Amino acid sequence: MTTAALESTMFKGAGVDIAADTGGPADGVPVVLLHGGGQTRFSWGAATRHLAAGGYRAISIDLRGHGESGWAEDGNYRLDAFVDDLAAIVATLGRPAFLVGASLGGLASLVTAGEKRAPVAGLVLVDVAPRIEMEGAERIGAFMRAQPEGFASLEEAADSVSAYMPHRPRPKDTSGLLKNLRLKDDGRYHWHWDPRFIGREISSSEFTQNGIRLENAARALTVPTLLVRGALSAVVSEESVAQFRELVPHGEVVNIAGADHMVAGDRNDMFNEAVIDFLNRQTL
Repeated sequence: MTTAALESTMFKGAGVDIAADTGGPADGVPVVLLHGGGQTRFSWGAATRHLAAGGYRAISIDLRGHGESGWAEDGNYRLDAFVDDLAAIVATLGRPAFLVGASLGGLASLVTAGEKRAPVAGLVLVDVAPRIEMEGAERIGAFMRAQPEGFASLEEAADSVSAYMPHRPRPKDTSGLLKNLRLKDDGRYHWHWDPRFIGREISSSEFTQNGIRLENAARALTVPTLLVRGALSAVVSEESVAQFRELVPHGEVVNIAGADHMVAGDRNDMFNEAVIDFLNRQTL
């Protein structure tokens, strides 16, 4: 499939401006893509362009506090804030949207669909489920907190990423990291997210309540739902998948061989095929 050109735009979220890339026919079925914590809309690789070329109205957003989107003045990065942003965006589209969410973006999408916070036509969860393995999640958090002082060079940043993701070849051209890093006044490269996002501590009561909420949202799903899991994932285990199947009996599961938690980045070709096949079966 050929790819399509994208245009950058801004949406009004719930008190913050949300940056997005959009493509495809204006009257196409909308598909909103939400990346994981610490990532940006560029983490989807060619997926947004493939969707646009396939006739969908593809909308890939930067979550609040990430990429080119606004930072919350009050430092609100609770789950509800991301849900409110998503609901505000979907409300402008004029018809129900398919939501494709990875990790944090998937949790916001699950709550939005399960609690009917916005008109949703279908849901794709990318390596995230109501139950996640805390060891894998803590490893992600540790990586995000590891370099608060930034990096002296793009090469140093690339070394850090390569150590975190040894299954993925280290890129020879490190300029792609500029999509996620910014050169600050201190002369060092820093990850381009609001430090308050990763610095916020989640209490045990909030964690427990979120878990219950996610299970209830999954149980309430009535729209077509697909879980795309990285076969190498330490975040979504076989036990996670088993619980997902119990909570969402009509849900589908696809395992992507050779992919870890960042499924679209690890195996973009297989990811695109699985998602487009699912969408086509719901819309054609």
